[in-house]
Amino acid sequence: MGGPGDPPEGTPEGGPAGGEDEYRSVVFDESFVRAARLQEYSAEERMADHAPAVRRRPPLHRGLTRQALVLVLLIAVAFGTAVYMGVRHPYGPPQTRRPAEPLRMTVIPLSPTDKVPGAADPEYLYAHSHAAPFDVGAKGIPLPAARSTAHFSNSQVVAALTTAKDYIVRSSLYPEVLTGREVSPVRSLIDSDQLDQFDQSFDHPVADGRHAPTGWLVRLDPSRAQLADDRIRVQGDLQAVESDSSALEVTADHTFVYALRPTGAAAGAAVSLFTVRREVTFRFTRDDLRTHQVQLVTSYVQAGPLSCAEDSTAYLRPLLAGQTARTGGPAGTDPYETDSPAALCGTLAAGAEPKV
Repeated sequence: MGGPGDPPEGTPEGGPAGGEDEYRSVVFDESFVRAARLQEYSAEERMADHAPAVRRRPPLHRGLTRQALVLVLLIAVAFGTAVYMGVRHPYGPPQTRRPAEPLRMTVIPLSPTDKVPGAADPEYLYAHSHAAPFDVGAKGIPLPAARSTAHFSNSQVVAALTTAKDYIVRSSLYPEVLTGREVSPVRSLIDSDQLDQFDQSFDHPVADGRHAPTGWLVRLDPSRAQLADDRIRVQGDLQAVESDSSALEVTADHTFVYALRPTGAAAGAAVSLFTVRREVTFRFTRDDLRTHQVQLVTSYVQAGPLSCAEDSTAYLRPLLAGQTARTGGPAGTDPYETDSPAALCGTLAAGAEPKV
């Protein structure tokens, strides 16, 4: 018997076997049929109209699919948003960084009217001077309560105060800086725009109000004096304000009292007190706050006992116990030299000396 798909009489002679029909492997799915350009009429249509067996179908519409349309729409919206944000940028154009101004400095020696008092014990001198209630070292430079400003957060104000304190500590309390052996602890905090001025001050000191090492830091002449006590007495405060929308300004006003004896002298040699008052104004941009650096705007220094006749540009040359000031005043000032600041000198009040 033949298979279910074979003719009743069997497969015609010479025809292909049913299992070997070459068209049995071809499958015409619905999409293939719909895509055909020719369509066969039904038997009823052919009987009614005597129409041809087939008719030509209209071409298929081959436009964009729905997914493609959605993708194109999303790209158009994203592009339009980017253009809009570029025109109406909420942050405005980036601000150009303003170069740091050169530091302006004033150093005023204070000359004693009599012999410099001294004693064998530094603690005795401190106890009988105005420095008796002062704190020791960095404890005398407390940070004030910080408050945010119109354009700077509380943490940014704290960062400015902390960096200013770090500068004051390094430039006034580090023994290697005080004795002139090192400047790198201070230099590492200087804004890059002021490094040339800083380096020139130490390479070629000049009393021009711009290039005196003693305007940047406290620097004692190592050939004349040494610390008799490293417990330096300090008192003062820090204040922070917003100078403009791009910078904070910190003012540091501190008095430092050093116990000194002659260089190379024995431990029992007489000790004297040397007082330095520094008022330094700092400026901090957002870059400075990020890099932990400072811009110095002004530095005002009063120090004594010193001799007005000696140059205090590169080093402070203290008068020690039993010494008196040399006769003579400061270097002459030429009023015709408009670029040269006046040479200044003051008198150290007798009440500022310890009572021994």
